[in-house]
Amino acid sequence: MTHSSASTPTSEPDVTAVVARARRAFDSGRTKPYAWREAQLRALRGLVVDHEDEIAAALESDLGKSAVESWLTETGLVVSEIDHTLKNLRRWLAPRRVSVALRVLPGTAQIVREPLGVVLVIAPWNYPVQLTLTPLVGVLAAGNAAVVKPSEVAPATSAVLARLLPQHLDADAVHVVEGGVPETTALLAERFDHIFYTGNGAVGRIVLEAAARHLTPVTLELGGKSPAFVDEGVDLEATAQRIVWGKFTNAGQTCVAPDYVLATRQTLDALKPLLVKAIRDSYGDDPSGSPDYGRIVNGRHLDRLTALIEPAQVVTGGDSNPSTRYLAPTVLDGVSFDDPVMADEIFGPVLPLVEVSDVDDAVEVINGRDKPLALYVFTSDPRTRRRFVRDTSSGAIGFNIPLAHLAVPALPFGGVGSSGMGAYHGEFSIELFSHAKAVLRQPLRPDSTVAVRPPITAAKRRIIDRLVFPGRRGGSRIS
Repeated sequence: MTHSSASTPTSEPDVTAVVARARRAFDSGRTKPYAWREAQLRALRGLVVDHEDEIAAALESDLGKSAVESWLTETGLVVSEIDHTLKNLRRWLAPRRVSVALRVLPGTAQIVREPLGVVLVIAPWNYPVQLTLTPLVGVLAAGNAAVVKPSEVAPATSAVLARLLPQHLDADAVHVVEGGVPETTALLAERFDHIFYTGNGAVGRIVLEAAARHLTPVTLELGGKSPAFVDEGVDLEATAQRIVWGKFTNAGQTCVAPDYVLATRQTLDALKPLLVKAIRDSYGDDPSGSPDYGRIVNGRHLDRLTALIEPAQVVTGGDSNPSTRYLAPTVLDGVSFDDPVMADEIFGPVLPLVEVSDVDDAVEVINGRDKPLALYVFTSDPRTRRRFVRDTSSGAIGFNIPLAHLAVPALPFGGVGSSGMGAYHGEFSIELFSHAKAVLRQPLRPDSTVAVRPPITAAKRRIIDRLVFPGRRGGSRIS
């Protein structure tokens, strides 16, 4: 399996020209009408559906994804997002009437959503279609122009998107810039009206620093070590099957994959053989021959992951093949937070099992670390569910199922603390990529300002006191 070569990166002078062209398109007003937004979304849907096989082939080249996995985790989610947006967009965009205070009657007030301008989308390599196009759905639906930077680490997919997006979308308003660090650096030197970045915290800090020069708002979709707690008394066979699915989809290269499992020693000992069985049931005796098991994106990441595996801790897996970028589904036991595998997000098919004494200990462990992008709790106890919702903080929480919250367009997707800032999907994307403009209307007659304009007489003071400070005890604030 080989990587396809990416198309020629955009040079730095071209980056400036691309952003200027997108700015001209937005300033012309062409992106604001509902008809334009709807047309772009339908065209994007057509791109994904009509070129599904071509996109799947690129994903297979970059990440070893099967066609079915590509639809389930990439293209199908984009289509679902578009359909949900088209169904609701008119309602989301409609001006919203709000009540006004007595002192501004007979005025009326409403909130009007207006597009921000030109939005930069910097996408990651692990889901290079879904995490490029789903934010773009919101950018276009909100009426913005866009500059899209696919990840050079997934070169085949980057090349396909760079070729297809200009063919299907408004080529003046939507642009693709390919390349690596130099091109991204050049883009970040430009002024945008919003930057949407998905990736790791180190680059997220660089994005924030660059955005600060222009006071550009930023959305950061980062990652972190998303824990899974397995409660005592839960159906362990079903739990193992779902953890294996959530962890080893895309060979573990998922920002919301269960990063590690927390449970009591008794539960871990009972869970281990069921995890081994679930891996075998999903991928066979030799996962390297399974069409449903992916590959590590490149040799550098494979080396990073294999260095995290302590042979004495291996329950199953651990073997790899650099020539095919294969790393077996691996489970580790006897892991502590002092081990290298627990230092950072794993982002690969390595699942550590970490012992805790009880629910209280699990909550304390989770709260003692950075807030994760996702938290998964496998339990049949409603009190335990309430405890985790109330006493922990994470971008999302899933009970008895990992990953699936991404497939619900009506739910916000985003992090908290070090796992990110800002959320998108569905209506949350419209909120993210537009400005809620306050609009107040008031007739010139009757003149409602006469009672508050100088000169302030004793009668006006009484009126101001009743209008501005109604119900205040102790008399007027105005002397």
